[in-house]
Amino acid sequence: MTTRPPGEVTRILDDLRGGEGREAFDRLLPLVYDELRFLASARLRHERSDHSLAPTALVHEAYMRMLAAEDPSWNDRRHFFRAAARAMRRILIEHARKRRRIKRGGGSIRVTLGDVELTAGVPLEDLMALDEAIRRLEEQDARMAEVVQLRFFAGLSVEETAQALAVSERTVKREWAVARAWLYEALGDRETE
Repeated sequence: MTTRPPGEVTRILDDLRGGEGREAFDRLLPLVYDELRFLASARLRHERSDHSLAPTALVHEAYMRMLAAEDPSWNDRRHFFRAAARAMRRILIEHARKRRRIKRGGGSIRVTLGDVELTAGVPLEDLMALDEAIRRLEEQDARMAEVVQLRFFAGLSVEETAQALAVSERTVKREWAVARAWLYEALGDRETE
């Protein structure tokens, strides 16, 4: 994965806010494509092995959704990649919902958060249950939910997450550990209902 100077991406994002639209997006894609593909690949490693979305398809779908946004107001590179992670998360959730409709609750999938495994025989709606749990976590602690989103859905390292959120690595490690425990409990509660 090649890393571009943050200033270059931020300048293009400024152009987007300034009304350049499609032309700015066309200049942005080559600069961020490798990183988006890396994030998509990392995220898809957590999915079931027969997942029909490839990293390239996930990147393109996320980028097209971001392009369609009426008011792209990303302040900088970090904000852009956080929005990309959110778009990928939504796509994967929609994909899981579609698959569930087609299969009507077919087999289980494995969902892991670091070294905490969240399977326990939960049916295919794992991803949707995880999304709902993250939404509830967001109501309690927005940054902690953002840590989960960046670590789990975007596949960022502790260091990259700390940079994206402008916090220390120690804070990310602490919030990641607490969030994993909170989500494990939240998903466990769902299983006993």
